[in-house]
Amino acid sequence: MSGVDGAMLPDIGYERFVLDNGLTVIVHEDHKAPVVAVSVWYGVGSAYEPDGKTGFAHLFEHLMFSGSEHHKDVFFKPFELAGATDQNGTTWFDRTNYFQTVPTTALDMALWMESDRMGHLLGAIGQDELDTQRGVVKNEKRQNEDQPYGRAWENIQLNAFPANHPYQHTTIGSMDDLDAASLDDVRAWFSTYYGAANTVLVLAGDITPAQAREKVRTYFGDIPAGPPVSRPAAWIAPRRRSSRGVQRDRVPQVRLMRQWNVPGLGHADAPLLALAAWVLGGDVSSRLYQRLVYRDGLADGVSADVLSLALAGMFMLVVNLRPGADAEAVEAAIAEEWATFLREGPSADELLRARTVLRAELVHGLEKVGGFAGKAVLLAEGQLYRNDPSAYRADLARQQAATPDEVVAAARQWIAQGDYTLTIVPVGDEDIDTDPPVAGLPAAPDRPAPLTAPTCDYATTPSTVDRRRGVPAVTRFPDLAFPMVQRACLSNGMRVILAERHTIPVTQLQLHFDAGLAAEQGRNTGVARTALAMLGEGTQRLDSVEVARQLQRLGATFQPFTTLDSSGVLLGTLNTGLADALVLCAQLVRRPAYRAEDLERLRAQLLATISRELGNPATVASRLLPRLLFGAGHAYGVPFSGTGSLDAVQALTQEDLMAFHATWLRPDRATLFLAGDTTMDTVLPMLESAFGDWSAPQTAAPDKALPGITEALSSRVHLLHRPGEQSQVTVSRLLAPTATPANQAMQLANTVFGGMFTSRLNMNLREDKRWTYGARSGMPDAQGQRPLLVSAPVQVDRTAESIREIISESRAYAGDRPPTEAELDKVKAQSVRALPGSYETTGAVLSTLVSNHLYERPDDYAQTLKQRLEGTGVAQVADAARTMFTPEGMTWVVAGDLAQIEAPVRALELGEVTVWSEEDLQRT
Repeated sequence: MSGVDGAMLPDIGYERFVLDNGLTVIVHEDHKAPVVAVSVWYGVGSAYEPDGKTGFAHLFEHLMFSGSEHHKDVFFKPFELAGATDQNGTTWFDRTNYFQTVPTTALDMALWMESDRMGHLLGAIGQDELDTQRGVVKNEKRQNEDQPYGRAWENIQLNAFPANHPYQHTTIGSMDDLDAASLDDVRAWFSTYYGAANTVLVLAGDITPAQAREKVRTYFGDIPAGPPVSRPAAWIAPRRRSSRGVQRDRVPQVRLMRQWNVPGLGHADAPLLALAAWVLGGDVSSRLYQRLVYRDGLADGVSADVLSLALAGMFMLVVNLRPGADAEAVEAAIAEEWATFLREGPSADELLRARTVLRAELVHGLEKVGGFAGKAVLLAEGQLYRNDPSAYRADLARQQAATPDEVVAAARQWIAQGDYTLTIVPVGDEDIDTDPPVAGLPAAPDRPAPLTAPTCDYATTPSTVDRRRGVPAVTRFPDLAFPMVQRACLSNGMRVILAERHTIPVTQLQLHFDAGLAAEQGRNTGVARTALAMLGEGTQRLDSVEVARQLQRLGATFQPFTTLDSSGVLLGTLNTGLADALVLCAQLVRRPAYRAEDLERLRAQLLATISRELGNPATVASRLLPRLLFGAGHAYGVPFSGTGSLDAVQALTQEDLMAFHATWLRPDRATLFLAGDTTMDTVLPMLESAFGDWSAPQTAAPDKALPGITEALSSRVHLLHRPGEQSQVTVSRLLAPTATPANQAMQLANTVFGGMFTSRLNMNLREDKRWTYGARSGMPDAQGQRPLLVSAPVQVDRTAESIREIISESRAYAGDRPPTEAELDKVKAQSVRALPGSYETTGAVLSTLVSNHLYERPDDYAQTLKQRLEGTGVAQVADAARTMFTPEGMTWVVAGDLAQIEAPVRALELGEVTVWSEEDLQRT
């Protein structure tokens, strides 16, 4: 850490202990919210799979949610009742983890559940459970591979590593190997890898080490250590020669992917290569982005990053070529910039900005105790891979002290040769490479021997837990502590709304305008999103590159946004740069340049985004539905992504953008929302300096028209041709606005039907029928009428049957099988008890301030939500269910292979059927 200020290195205090059975436990105290993250990491992933067993680690992860010997039911159910948040499980190359954040009072339940499946699983897993989860995983694989570029990673891995390297196959594996998995495989996998000594348990949050020791011994002490685990040794397997491949796929544009094998976690060069990746392709100010997107106009997007794993790393460059761009010219430009970087290294300013950005990203992530990237993840990863929970500090210190010479030396060592370049090219359906590439790198003779685990004298502790009594009941729950809402006004009348949250040294601001997609009426679709996106492109004095550099030096982010009813920017910044970040934000919002050259670059990127949306079965349906539901002339009758249509985006002019800005982005339509580590006394003078002299124009602010739409009397079906192994089924109808008095009953009705894992719809189509990876329903918030959206990606050969099941579930729910008291009690409990965990982050608090403003809710809405939920009766929810889910009058959009789905869907006789041509879809 020489040369690095220790204060620059965020510290996650922890205590570590090991039970007699070998279970390693990490405890971190964080009492800001009455929740505890429970994170269980097993030292096994896809790298441990033998030949013929690819995908088994991930399949077994799914089986761990099927129930255990003393809870023979879906794992999620007790957690839903307890109000758990951030609950999931994931499998990666080197580990499998399971995590949830629970109210402090539900910790015993969570530890009981995790220990029951760790120590008592096999008696609950039979052939039916295996077949169910096998079907779910196969649908997950189909869903991933049906996305544009979804097959690329299999190709990359085959050509990145030798055939005998643990990383040559994907985590999800092959269909043949998934089909071959047996119950004997399940038993062997569990017995080999799911012992206590192969596990790291992290408890982070509202808990003390003394409490943790007692509880963990009680629930986990009797679980056997398991056999010593043989681990694959680190093997970078660098390549000395370059190689190439071509993949033909159903994609909107040419994509170039280039990969190098580099060192993995714990190697001194890994943090330096992260800096090199950021300088080369980390954001809009990076060298390759500047060259390919700005200067040469050959690409729509560029990114470079390092995937750091336990055995090796993968340095990745991804470039999306503009339509018509010369691929050889792109590669020549990359080669030129790469050679310059390897010769000269990063500049001092590039390195300063890279270090600041990477440190700021880490600090932002420390606000959560659990989830996919919270403090528990950093601690568990460090312990499991490097026997050091604080290993992240060593990496950050290495980055913060790095010199340009050190960074370029690491780059010359690892990314000067030996790349694999995959070019993915768009082709027609008949020319797609449907089979995985069978040729990959051959086995290499220098594979290091596996690491043999030492034999240890582990022992178990007799348990005092009577598991026959079942899951511990959770009878007490903490109340939500929401920050006090403070209000003020600037001298020009702009409203300021603040909630203090002193957890990390960061402040977040949302500058919110009453505009949004609904303000596009009479203008080209896409103008709202584009006008906002171009705020970040600079002022007359600052171009977009200098804007990006200033933000990076401040440790700040600036994100324009456009929703149905609002437009604005999100600013997040380290407090050390708060005053300067606010000044820069005001300059960008008040005086955007709207340069012609910037518009042309963003136009190309927006057109590429629309092409990707049209090529994705899920997003093409969401583009079409608003037009079908609201009509082309309605304020909401536009793609909710805000991208607009191809024709409209082609026609956008500078004048359109400036007119939108002048009309809608004005101080008398603006509100400043802030949350974070600041006070009103501190921030108000800063806001006054940045925004106080901004005057509204003399013209009156316009109104947005949101006329009501009469509900359709009969159902309609719209079919889109999208070949693949899955169909995307989406069904919708219009509902009352978010501010309706019935909103709470509607939300509860939706949750029972399709809003949580154990909802009726998901349990039917996923867990019972095995036709989908997940089925869900939801309602986006809106000031006007909003759509109910029920969606499921399903096996293409089960499309009509899935539609029939959705109709059957809907008709029963709206008719003779309405929501029950038990179902309502469950979703009420989940909603109320999840509140403390739901407001763990500053971003969640800020979002609530904004939604309260948008939907005319009181400041204490979050604090009083419990009373409103508990006061909503089953009769009200049943009334909402009848309004929402009666299947007559629905609009169906089904995207799939017409040769397989059209006749069966027509045979359902749901209503008028329209088949959309590609030309018609291009105009949506």
